[in-house]
This record gives sequence, C-alpha cells and structure tokens, in this order.
Amino acid sequence: MTHIHFIAIGGAAMHNLALAVASKSGYVVTGSDDEIFDPALTHLRDAGLLPDEMGWHPERITPDIDAIILGMHAREDNPELVRARELGIKIYSFPEYLYEQTKDKIRIVVGGSHGKTTTTSMILYVLQRLGIEADYMVGAQIEGFERMVRLSDTAKYAVFEGDEYLTSPLDLRSKFLWYHPHVAILTGIAWDHINVFPTFPEYVDTFRKFVRSIEPNGSFIFFQGDENLRLIADEMTACRHDDLTLIPYKEYTGSVPMQVFGRHNMQNLQAAMLACHCIGVAPDDFYREIASFTGASNRLEKIAETETSVAYKDFAHSPSKLKATVNAVRERYPNKKLVAAMELHTFSSLMADFLPQYKGCMAEADIAFVYFNPKVIEHKRLTPITKEEVRDAFGTKNVEVFTESEALQAKLKSLDYYNTALLMMSSGTFDGINVKQFAEQLLS
Repeated sequence: MTHIHFIAIGGAAMHNLALAVASKSGYVVTGSDDEIFDPALTHLRDAGLLPDEMGWHPERITPDIDAIILGMHAREDNPELVRARELGIKIYSFPEYLYEQTKDKIRIVVGGSHGKTTTTSMILYVLQRLGIEADYMVGAQIEGFERMVRLSDTAKYAVFEGDEYLTSPLDLRSKFLWYHPHVAILTGIAWDHINVFPTFPEYVDTFRKFVRSIEPNGSFIFFQGDENLRLIADEMTACRHDDLTLIPYKEYTGSVPMQVFGRHNMQNLQAAMLACHCIGVAPDDFYREIASFTGASNRLEKIAETETSVAYKDFAHSPSKLKATVNAVRERYPNKKLVAAMELHTFSSLMADFLPQYKGCMAEADIAFVYFNPKVIEHKRLTPITKEEVRDAFGTKNVEVFTESEALQAKLKSLDYYNTALLMMSSGTFDGINVKQFAEQLLS
C-alpha cells in the first residue's frame, strides 16, 4: 500500500485530489488542516478522510508515509512539513503530483486570466459525451462529474485547468508551469494577482514561460484578440524550432444554438473545440454535444427565474471577468433592468494600487453595487481602502459601495425586480449570504 498524507487537505482542489487518490487501488490517504469548511468537510467525512481533530500534528508524520502533498494554505514553517523534511519524505506540490500521475498521458492544459474553468469544463463535457476517457482537474463542479479531480491508470488523456498562481509555500512558480502540455490554451491576459506579480510585465512573463513549457511538436491555441498573446505567439515562431503549431481563434459564430451565452463564452467554446480537434474530435461532433452544456457551477449559473425576471451568480471578481460577465448579461437581456452586485474579496481586488483596473467594469448595469468588508482587508494585512476610493475607481455614476453585508441586503430588498436581470458576483459569499436562496427571495 502507498500512504499519501495531505497537509492542508481542506482546500477546494486539495480535498478533491485526496478523494481521487483514495479511490485508486493500493493507496491509503490521510490528511490534516487547521480548519475545514463545507463542501470539503462533508466530502471528506463521507469518504472517511476527515481528520479526527483539527490542527497540525507532527507526531503523526512517520517514516511509513511514502509521500506528502503540500497545499498552499500551509506555511513553510508548518510543523508537519518541518517533520516531513527532517525524515526525508518525498514532498509534492498539488500540480507536481498531478504531473507525476499523468506524465505518460497526452495533456491538455487551459490557462488564461479568465475563462479557464468554463473552457476546461466544456472540453471534459464533450469528451465524456463522446465516451472518451480522460483524467482531469477543474476548478468547479460540472454536471455529470462526481468530483473536480480524477486520476486513473486507464485514461489516455489528462485535461487540466492551468492556474498561474503560486505552486506551494516551497515553490513560488506558477502552478501551470508543472504540467508541460501537449495542447495548451491561453484565453487572454488581464493583470491579476498583484500580490504575486507586482507589475503587468511580470504577469505576462509567467504566461510566456507556460508557452515555452509546451511539449515538442505540441499545439498552442490562443485568443487572437489579445495583443499580448499575439506577441507571445510571434516570439515562439522565432525561438522554437520543434514544429510547435500555433492555432489562433475568435468566438464561435455558428448556427448551432447553445445553452451558454456571452461573447466570452463563445470564445471559450471555440477554444475548447480546437483542443478537442487536436486529439481527433471532429468539429461537428463537438458542436452537437456542447449544445446541451449549461455551464460550470458558479459560472454564469442561473439560480432563480420568474415569468418576468431572472437571476445569475458568477465567480467573477477580477476586472476582466467582471466586465465580461456584466456585458454578457446585458447582451442577453437588452430590455431588462440589469442589477449587478459584486464583492471585492481577493488580495488583488482589495489593494488600493489595483483598484483603478476596475474602471468602467460595471458601466453596462443599470444599478451596480460593490461590497467589501474592511475586516477582510485587515485580516489580509492590506492598506485600508475607503468607499469613496472604490467608487472613484469604478468610475461610473451607477455604482454604490457598501461595507456592511446587512446594508447591501437591505438595499437589494428595497428594489423592484419586475422585468429585471439580477447578477451576483463574488469569489466569496458577501459575508454569509446564501446567494441562491437570497436571489429566489428577491425575485419572488
């Protein structure tokens, strides 16, 4: 038996990887964390993998453990990590372990500042419908898939969502640099993670490194409307001499009716088709199957509807994602009042130097609300920002800023939702709102 121990097992990706490893024959999985919340809590408990007590327990790190998988939530001085290094136990990061398990497979990796999850989900959805087995890692729940990570001994292909964020406390490179794809997609580059990439050129450079990591004779699929991606493609033409295939794409404009909408989703769809085509899927087969795809969880997900009104929730939080999502709903419902609420929740979004990137992002909404919690800023040890700074950064008169969740909820409850499209956007929860239930309440 192979014993794998997960340090910081409660993360969204980490707990899904733990479940995937535990499902393989011949593996024993244990884990630890200082706090675990749902849905990870329930998933781990149901699988018998929930730690019997929270916290770090270095005495449980013993020589019989074959490998450690280290999550980003753990710090470099984590007591269990320190003990594992003393014992010389092999330590993997999350992406390093995924690569190790799939190094003999054909790997498709989807990167970019936006659209990664949706594009990866589209590829997986079509492959499953066509009966093509694939291992995978994706950042959201997809209808028809049991979990967000799958590893097997039988799949020929592996499809990964490629994140540019840091690999682990011990490895400060971007996660996607581990994957060495045979087929790589980049959807676009829009500055994010300012805490890791303090300048835009530094941010662009990690995508350049990703393209350089494509396997010999591989394919680089890129959105041709992005100037930086075009420049990277031109650089690859000059510096790579191993028959790297460059495949630019635009948005899908065909006649097959789709469930998903918005220009950004039509771009995602076209990128997914091209990736599938690289492994032998005919375009007509792809379009036929993707027509029934309704989207990944929390990505323009419809959560409530009445005869006259509709509500969506979305993970959008960075400027490019926010603008694309607001514009998509406006285009979909040109004759409805658009009420959009978003939460500033990530490191980048709460940094004063980054706020100007949001200028005009919610201009297409009739009524726009921006929420942030000053306590989160304090917890992240960032410089305080004010409501006035946020309003000025967004730069349009339709924006009203809130710093108390109750006040935001009261304002939303005061509106008339007849003939309205409501859009709730956050990588958090607006401090404890069940967004689906709240939207149903508002529309009813």
